[in-house]
Amino acid sequence: MFLIQSAGFNVTGEATGVDAVVVNTCAFIESAKMEAIETIIELGEAKKEGKIGKIIVAGCLAQRYKDEIMDELPEIDAALGTGSYDEIAELLSRTLEGRERPVVFEDINGTVGETDRIITTSETWAYLKIAEGCDNRCAYCVIPDIRGRYRSRPMENIIKEAEMLARRGIKELIIVAQDVTRYGLDLYGKTRLADLLRALCGMDDLRWIRLHYLYPDEICDELIDVIAENDKIIKYLDIPIQHINDGILQKMNRRGSGREIRELFRRLRERIPGLVLRTSIITGLPGEGDAEFEELCEFLHETRIERAGIFTYSPEEGTAAALMDRPDSEVAARRMGLLVDIQSRIMDDFNKSRIGRVTPVLIEGRLEGRHYGRSYAESPDVDGYIEVKGEGIKADTIIDVRITGIEEGVRI
Repeated sequence: MFLIQSAGFNVTGEATGVDAVVVNTCAFIESAKMEAIETIIELGEAKKEGKIGKIIVAGCLAQRYKDEIMDELPEIDAALGTGSYDEIAELLSRTLEGRERPVVFEDINGTVGETDRIITTSETWAYLKIAEGCDNRCAYCVIPDIRGRYRSRPMENIIKEAEMLARRGIKELIIVAQDVTRYGLDLYGKTRLADLLRALCGMDDLRWIRLHYLYPDEICDELIDVIAENDKIIKYLDIPIQHINDGILQKMNRRGSGREIRELFRRLRERIPGLVLRTSIITGLPGEGDAEFEELCEFLHETRIERAGIFTYSPEEGTAAALMDRPDSEVAARRMGLLVDIQSRIMDDFNKSRIGRVTPVLIEGRLEGRHYGRSYAESPDVDGYIEVKGEGIKADTIIDVRITGIEEGVRI
């Protein structure tokens, strides 16, 4: 978006009455792919009606189907791959000229682009990407083929961007990558997430640092100590485990065992008081029978993970897992429902345990006459919000709030 604006174009979030619409797509799983395609078709209808001009499709869907996308979706006027974002302004200019349907698919393993940015998430929080791509090669995942190998951004560039965001008033930075725990391994010969976090914690204007997507087997004692000892690092860790059964973990090409995951969570709870854990669970994976599923249910009951996303397995073409036998889709859907029920009760118990406690809340704004915000236990867009009542409350501030009740999640 910054590159488009810098090239002299006016950027808007509206999709009517514009010369061109840029659709940045996802294609990680079937549902995301279908959502992207449906959006493109809807835009195509608007284009026929003269409501919009050109349609440019960028990102994962374009990259994954680069050989077919222009033929299969004639609504599209141009396509841009995941390794070519720096070329968006030039592609837009060529598309508006109308003499061709340009496509740009450069090396997905190239150096991560470094540009300024326009913040579209919030005035209070922003994502800070520290690496691109992935080397883990989980058997069910297409991300390495879409986003390329793991490439860390130089630490000095990340710190510079974080300083810029803090100066703009951003209170919370959410550190993201496909696997933040591998940060630095490709650049420096060793993982340096702990070093990066120490540097970020030294910024006076930055209040909260949240970590998303930590691979379990790379969480070392040094990293745990840094998280535990620095108040700016929110005691909320997103650690996708996908499953707990050893046989399924091996089939999925996941490093580590169920025993090691259990031990990691025990150590984290012990050394980081008040820790909130988030994870991702997939059911219906190849090899999951009744015994494997029961082990997963027992794990959730025992571990009491506060936040979890529950998904059914999506067989993705081009992955090793897509060639394996898997449970019936109805069985997978039933199992997902059972896991959601278990997790809902765990989340309700956690929310009830917070009633009467005082917690810092980052106020994000007003909705229907009420202020709303998030504590350390709520990550944006996935965990809900806290409604806050009181006088003199200002957005973009962190205030202490007493939790007095719950209603479909935490409410104040």
